[in-house]
Amino acid sequence: MSEDQLPKWNAQLKGIPPQEIIAWAVQHGAKPVVTTNFRPYEVAILHAVADVSPDIPVIWCDTGYNTPQTYKHAEELISRLGLNIQLYVPAQTSAHRDVVMGIPDIDDPLHQVFTEQVKLEPFQRAMAEHQPDVWFTNLRKGQTAHRDSLDILSLDKNGVLKVSPFYYWSDKELDEYLEQYKLPNEHKYFDPTKVLANRECGLHA
Repeated sequence: MSEDQLPKWNAQLKGIPPQEIIAWAVQHGAKPVVTTNFRPYEVAILHAVADVSPDIPVIWCDTGYNTPQTYKHAEELISRLGLNIQLYVPAQTSAHRDVVMGIPDIDDPLHQVFTEQVKLEPFQRAMAEHQPDVWFTNLRKGQTAHRDSLDILSLDKNGVLKVSPFYYWSDKELDEYLEQYKLPNEHKYFDPTKVLANRECGLHA
């Protein structure tokens, strides 16, 4: 799909139920994937994608710094939703890195090195191995300034069609979705590369 086609399709897909958006996108790609970090409300995109296409690879780039609650939440969802999980971890263990640099402050030049090690390199490795043409995410409007410039459909820098079926949904609407399907949520989440909730993580820029 070319960039000039996006406005037309975004206008048509706005207001369509997430599962219908996902079904439409699956028909327009040969190798779809969904990425997750099991942060709050990630269960919505995982449930919706698994509902439409249970075999889609679910790429989880685990930084090694998740909370115990997040790891328990992840295990519950993997089992309950039957996710085709594809786990990617940094080349260096968190224990080793903690001795070498710890988690640098966001103003420290080492923070970019840290982000590259724990998030960007595993993600790039995952995408290189799977070579997706459709990438499902749970990006939503209002999360960061950059994400406000996107839409349900966008293209990443490599031309992969990025699909965010819940882009216009509020927390309240997602809470209702989770209640409807009796899905668990988990808010004790920590991303060491972002620190601040409104700071971009580096994968979607």
